[in-house]
Amino acid sequence: MLTFKNYNIADWFSFYRIAAAPVLLALVYYDERLIFSWLLLISYSTDAIDGYLARKFKITSPRGSQLDSFGDQITLIVGLVGLYFFETNFIKTNLTLILIAFIPYILQMFIAYFKYGKASAFHTYLAKLSAIIQSAFILFSLFFYPEYTLFYIMIGIGLLETFEEITLIFMYDNWTSDVKGIYWAYKDKRRLKKEVEK
Repeated sequence: MLTFKNYNIADWFSFYRIAAAPVLLALVYYDERLIFSWLLLISYSTDAIDGYLARKFKITSPRGSQLDSFGDQITLIVGLVGLYFFETNFIKTNLTLILIAFIPYILQMFIAYFKYGKASAFHTYLAKLSAIIQSAFILFSLFFYPEYTLFYIMIGIGLLETFEEITLIFMYDNWTSDVKGIYWAYKDKRRLKKEVEK
């Protein structure tokens, strides 16, 4: 197994995203938009790499899922901070819509911590799609300019993904990771129910 000091290679990509966050914030502080944008692109790329490696080498684990989710969340927050400072007018103009999407996300995090004592890490298909669109929007905005069609798609998919996460939290009594979506969770519940009834 590809391990080093009890962490596998996929985990180290997640560690990179977490370690890169303060460097990225420093670049925002020093108004280094181009360097920030390129390093943020690298951070987003590591998210795809660690997931691929975890599946390819069959080294997925609850700890790795949590680490990946934390790395994703901190990278998203840093990206939004950068977008705020480099595209302040866009953020101020669309603040109401951003809050409409952000408040349910905070609610979802609160529900997960209340129920499980930690953040959810379902990694649904919708969550992956949402992450791709969010990163595409932030990077496009930083390299070029904010694109409204992509922005609206990001908000819509983000809301759907958040409501799916909330639904899944209520479907699973115990913390679980790597659930493809509500449909698959429902099938899983039905299968478990049949096994209990036998």
